[in-house]
Amino acid sequence: MAAAVERNRDIDELPKNAANYEALTPLWFLDRAAIVHPQRLAVVHGTATYTWAETYRRCRRLASALVSRSIGPGCTVAVIAPNVPALYEAHFGVPMAGAVLNSINIRLNSQMIAFLLEHSSAKVVMADQEFFWLAKEALKIIADRNEKGSFQSPILIVVGDDYCNPKSLHDALSQGAIEYEKFLESGDPEYAWKAPEDEWQSIALGYTSGTTSSPKGVVLHHRGAYLTALSGALIWGMNEGAVYLWTLPMFHCNGWCFTWSLAALCGTNICLRQVTPKAIYSAIANLGVTHLCAAPVVLNSLINAPSTEKILPLPRLVNVMTAGSAPPSSLLTALSQQGFRVTHTYGLSETYGPSTVCSWKPEWDLLPEEIRARLRARQGVRYIGLEGLDVVNQNTMTPVPADGITTGEIVMRGNLVMKGYLKNLKANQEAFAGGWYHSGDLGVKHTDGYIEVKDRLKDIIISGGENISSLEVESLLYQHPAVFEVAVVARPDGRWGESPCAFITLKGEHESKDEKALLAEIIKFCREKMPIYWVPKSVVFGPLPKTATGKIQKNVLREKAKEMGPTTNSRL
Repeated sequence: MAAAVERNRDIDELPKNAANYEALTPLWFLDRAAIVHPQRLAVVHGTATYTWAETYRRCRRLASALVSRSIGPGCTVAVIAPNVPALYEAHFGVPMAGAVLNSINIRLNSQMIAFLLEHSSAKVVMADQEFFWLAKEALKIIADRNEKGSFQSPILIVVGDDYCNPKSLHDALSQGAIEYEKFLESGDPEYAWKAPEDEWQSIALGYTSGTTSSPKGVVLHHRGAYLTALSGALIWGMNEGAVYLWTLPMFHCNGWCFTWSLAALCGTNICLRQVTPKAIYSAIANLGVTHLCAAPVVLNSLINAPSTEKILPLPRLVNVMTAGSAPPSSLLTALSQQGFRVTHTYGLSETYGPSTVCSWKPEWDLLPEEIRARLRARQGVRYIGLEGLDVVNQNTMTPVPADGITTGEIVMRGNLVMKGYLKNLKANQEAFAGGWYHSGDLGVKHTDGYIEVKDRLKDIIISGGENISSLEVESLLYQHPAVFEVAVVARPDGRWGESPCAFITLKGEHESKDEKALLAEIIKFCREKMPIYWVPKSVVFGPLPKTATGKIQKNVLREKAKEMGPTTNSRL
């Protein structure tokens, strides 16, 4: 029998103190970048440029201006803007004030934005001048719902941009908004911001794209943002001084946390207000771009762009990260031939964006293209900062065999998982059941441990990198007087990857109407009720297939949609 080992208990009783412990936060990345490379370009937006020293001062001004107006811990600051410098600065300035950043999807309609602002109790709303009207309409909707005066109007800030019509800025200012640069001037460029005492403190709030009747508010903490920012850079092999092109919206999972990664690397952010192949190729050729993130729809547009918009050969290798469904092998081959190297990832809003990666092995380069394409389709292995990733039986929570065949639910656990959903105890209990975060996606686990997504439990449609809930589209379609039954599924789309396809059974009195006229009426109705990317691009009238118990067979409809082939028109 082995002798008992005498343990040195003193070794674990040394206390934390101010000299040896600091809560993790990505805010320190900006402080360091301003010290190490104060004159290096941090942000470029057309002719506007800011160094890291300037960006740090602007972010501190923003924090100071917010604090002077009693915006701090527990307060939410909403931003409705495309990829412009102000949104990048908000990723630091807002949490420097102790507040929580809520970057809002500019493609949402005013009704949805009203829900987000009210649900998050936003104290400040910053809106780009092009989208200021969305903010105003949303706030009016909230005010109308709160006639008794319970709603407290937030501070309204408009972000001007020389690339927009000056009239929209003038209109915003005439309605009482504060211009962003004026707001910054009220702040102290040397503001002594304080890091969070607890790294569990919330840094950002993001909303799901609507997998339930209402979007869920995903609350993220400083620790997770710090670890994701470093993990993403490491698994992608980003180097110090990387030049990153913002094709991925910063409002989408905080730009997959690369907003903070670029500060850690003292790199350069190239803002792109509107994503076009011409603008991307121009930035690569003229601004030294080394990295960009893009949905498959953007990658497809690069390859199929007119030759007059392309600038080839590329001056250097350009690293591209994409997420979700893997691009087809033909697209990957074409990208490689042009000088792009693609890394495939997978994740959710609840995991700070991508949290798994199809980590490529050098020996795979020797395999036939068909096998390489199958390997690329995998969502891969966990990020460095994620402690747990598995595919489990939904009933028993036991891991499925690593056979590449047995399906189960993809689950995660660790520091890259959200704090939880805002004001939604039931959803939190379901999401964290059994000590894991439940993704809601079905997948398999291969013999090498790599996972692969096979289906979506809640029939989410991924169109152009944005998630669309089929249930929400159906709910709105049911409001049309001619609709008796409806089911919405994903149909392959030549441009967006997937687009909504609606199968509709008409009410008896409408069955004899002209289908072409009725189709136009329904599409018009959809455009008035929902974001443009939710609008079905194909509609099929007729009876819906059902099980013996009366349940609509969506699997049958999905196959029908596939048989219809990919849509090629950008909209109906």
